[in-house]
Amino acid sequence: MKELFQHTATTDGIVVRVAVNFLPEQSQIDAGKWFWVYHIRIENESTHTIQLLTRHWRITDGQGMVNLVEGDGVVGEQPVLKPGETHDYVSGCPLATSQGSMEGHYLFHREDGSEVNAIIPRFPLAAPASAGFDGVSQVPKTKP
Repeated sequence: MKELFQHTATTDGIVVRVAVNFLPEQSQIDAGKWFWVYHIRIENESTHTIQLLTRHWRITDGQGMVNLVEGDGVVGEQPVLKPGETHDYVSGCPLATSQGSMEGHYLFHREDGSEVNAIIPRFPLAAPASAGFDGVSQVPKTKP
């Protein structure tokens, strides 16, 4: 199962795995809108029970524009993970360019009162050439 996740980071026994896929059926290429879905798996390999409190994302598009996203929990949850437990969720990211990247961190609270900023590994958002862009200019190919 771990082979499904292309990107992994470990911070103090907290493993964050990411699998990302471009969704052409959710994209509107002619309107300059591309959409990706990402699956996150958080694994608690530490000796502490932890609770995910907040998320902090840095989303960069193909033009270098950065969008910072912060908030409580993930998809409306603030999961508690005992040692050995995992939490999975799926979310999505739209961009106005055919490529970009995401990275960030989660703030976890440990049962002993300490906190950990667990790294979310940087992962690319890249639409395939067949998705209707020329791969260089970031604008959709015009139809003849």
